[in-house]
Amino acid sequence: MTVPRSARLGPYDRGATPFFACQADQRFSYCLYVPSGYDPDAGTDRPVLVTVHGSHRVAESYRNAYRAFSERTGCIVLAPLFPVGVGRPDDASGYKFLFLDGLRFDRVLLAMVEEVREKYGVRPADFLLAGFSGGGQFAHRFLYCHPARLRAVSIGAPGVVTLLDEGLPWWVGVGGLAEAMGCAPDLDAMRKVRVQMVIGGADTGTDEIILAPGHRYWMPGINDAGGNRVERLEALRAGYERAGIPVTFDRVPGIGHSGFELISPVERFFEKALA
Repeated sequence: MTVPRSARLGPYDRGATPFFACQADQRFSYCLYVPSGYDPDAGTDRPVLVTVHGSHRVAESYRNAYRAFSERTGCIVLAPLFPVGVGRPDDASGYKFLFLDGLRFDRVLLAMVEEVREKYGVRPADFLLAGFSGGGQFAHRFLYCHPARLRAVSIGAPGVVTLLDEGLPWWVGVGGLAEAMGCAPDLDAMRKVRVQMVIGGADTGTDEIILAPGHRYWMPGINDAGGNRVERLEALRAGYERAGIPVTFDRVPGIGHSGFELISPVERFFEKALA
């Protein structure tokens, strides 16, 4: 006899959950918010919203920020944790570039999504992806590699951008992406993804975004997209639009580098994407 899914879910599997170790790679973990209206035994097209933290790794805080959105829309919220020091003890940025020493952070995230889909009976293979700062770096590079897995993506204030330009080497641009990551840019698939770029109008500081020779992720041309996050996000948008990828661009006046103050426009964007 098949055991109902509700009988397989424990007290920590609903609402705001603790962190679960990713079974594909237990160096990584994730927490969830499962809305109160979730019926585990009903077939569902319930969407998943993945929210990727920045450098300070406040994954639980981003999960909590989307609780009301989850209750309104029925989304299950998944917040991954990519710790500092996985792969190399001093590395804090590998996840932003999707890889480090053979470790593929994008594939770790896909494994987390599959665990959630199996556990909660979520049918759609595509999901919503939001990331701010370091998470915004992850989000737009994930879009290059896995557009078919995304229904919509919100790219928030990335400090270092990879332009949609095949004339520039990965990760300044997408030239050589197939050789480096095993996935070539699929513009047709990218055009089917709803794309938002969001940033505070006062996010014009340069801390952490100017990479110098000797930095692990420096490459010639890595700083050429602009002098601050606003300029770099505008350069990213221009490349998308030249490729025929529509972008919802939200520059919110008076806001600095603060992802939590940009949650509202991200939620509005995703609600339109789900409608």
